[in-house]
Amino acid sequence: MKAIAVVPGTTSLSLVDRAGPSITAPDEVKVKILRVGICGTDREEAGGGRALAPPGQNDLVIGHEMFGQVVETGSAVTRVRNGDCAVFTVRRGCGRCLPCAMNRPDMCRTGDYHERGIWGLDGYQTEFVVDKEQYAVRVPPELAGIGVLTEPLSVAEKAIDETVRLQCARLPDAPAELDWLSCRRCLVAGLGPVGLLAAMALLLRGAEVYGIDIVDADTARPRWLEHIGGKYIDGRHVTPDFAARELGPVNLIFEATGVASLEFNLLDALGLNGAYVLTGIPGGDRPLQIRGAELIRRLVLGNQLMVGSVNASRDHFQMAVSDLLDARLRWGDHVADLITHRYPHTEFKSAFEHHEPDEIKAVLEWGT
Repeated sequence: MKAIAVVPGTTSLSLVDRAGPSITAPDEVKVKILRVGICGTDREEAGGGRALAPPGQNDLVIGHEMFGQVVETGSAVTRVRNGDCAVFTVRRGCGRCLPCAMNRPDMCRTGDYHERGIWGLDGYQTEFVVDKEQYAVRVPPELAGIGVLTEPLSVAEKAIDETVRLQCARLPDAPAELDWLSCRRCLVAGLGPVGLLAAMALLLRGAEVYGIDIVDADTARPRWLEHIGGKYIDGRHVTPDFAARELGPVNLIFEATGVASLEFNLLDALGLNGAYVLTGIPGGDRPLQIRGAELIRRLVLGNQLMVGSVNASRDHFQMAVSDLLDARLRWGDHVADLITHRYPHTEFKSAFEHHEPDEIKAVLEWGT
């Protein structure tokens, strides 16, 4: 079968031949890949960045944002059946710590996990994949056009879920509310796919959502946000104190920029008892000057929470599927407009090398 593989540490990305996978255990599921999303991590790998080939291999099949159809199941599988649409999660546990034993490798304690398409395990940019049932999530057929968004949405779901749980645990009045996010003012920084999907999830929970980025207001990402009820802020045209001065105190900041200086500056907008969740991973190693004493005073005197979140568990993938269903009922085909570019898998070089100005999410098509 065909697959798209990179030699880690190089820019050698090519279409290769691999032996097709077979079911060898009763709890395994075989999926025919239909489409796979491309994100910043994939482009970083293709550019020679962080990646690790499986043991004994020189190259790594990339891709972790998959969507496909079940074509075969082992005798013990009950969660999915032939013909179902499905996705697999990304991270695989270390096999030594309790979170991994509980199928929560996203909270691995040792750091010796693997990730399909990223670190030590082949990914999903290929024709067929076999994996364990515990990593499979069924996707309703009505989401066939947008099911590939499940993985990036799962990252937002975990970050939001963690933050709300922490707020409900520490704020005495939170348990008295049906949903802590309802009517709360939220700021999403960075309107890439994860940021926009986070805005969508927050709006579904009744939050008041503002999105900040550095693109023109009449371009694809701000238009998509405003169509679902969010409000756009052009970060190029505001002063550092704009958010606090114009928006008022923000209850939740969801950061998805990966720009370290901005990540700290946004703290100015966070209100008393507010929560700030970071999902963006800054690149490079340039030194950064911050007002450390002022930052710590703000966090302490404001009872503020700052937390990082990465990857997602199977439960968060399931939450993503549920929210995609709700979003489709609420906004119809507009949700699919988040996928702006679709390429046949044979045109992978164009997909990786050209990042069009109006691109939000690009996917490679492997089947129908």
